Amino acid sequence: MNKAVISGDIIAYTSLSNAGKATLEKALKNLLEELKSHFDVYGRLIKGDYLECVVPEPQNALRVALAIKSCVKSISVKEPDNNRFRFFRIHGIRLAIGYGSLSRYDTEKGIIDGEAIYLSGRAINEERTHNKKRVVIKNTLFFTSANERYNAQLEPLLALLDVLMSKATARQSEVLYLKLMGLNEEEIAAALKISQPVVNQHSTSVGWNAIEKAVFYFSELLKNP
Repeated sequence: MNKAVISGDIIAYTSLSNAGKATLEKALKNLLEELKSHFDVYGRLIKGDYLECVVPEPQNALRVALAIKSCVKSISVKEPDNNRFRFFRIHGIRLAIGYGSLSRYDTEKGIIDGEAIYLSGRAINEERTHNKKRVVIKNTLFFTSANERYNAQLEPLLALLDVLMSKATARQSEVLYLKLMGLNEEEIAAALKISQPVVNQHSTSVGWNAIEKAVFYFSELLKNP
């Protein structure tokens, strides 16, 4: 049975201070625990700026990927404003969903091996910007599989989601994250200590209706191959 593996790397991570990196790492560890609780995702953080997540039910992979991205964009990291940090604020993290088989998968031993992780890892490594003096960001959301029909159908969808996500503020990203995790607007208002109309305003501004439809489309596509 095919699984989805999400590989991701923090954009412009080296531009962060040690305090900023520590804040980010703590938030990412909490995120992985929440994803485990909600979607049975097995996730691990490698060297502070690279993560890998196995999504047992592949139809949830886009929801999980967008939850990761919105969570990262909502994290309050205080750094001097410069060009590299600006890329982090706008994009947060680069993510690739690999869809395929896993020949070896053992969470207790930390083993993830097979087509799905090769695909996601390759997509990320092709786009990584480590040690580059000039950061160039084109896309930060990718889907890759051996199924060319899936790839062709999902490439424009993820490109549009990428644009929406890049325009989201930290607060809008926070609201989006909670929506992706299944909270309704009243619950989000209580969690963030803001009013429900303000939650609705943030939700509308971030393009929740379009994002929700995209997540549903992705889910149906992978549920009914």
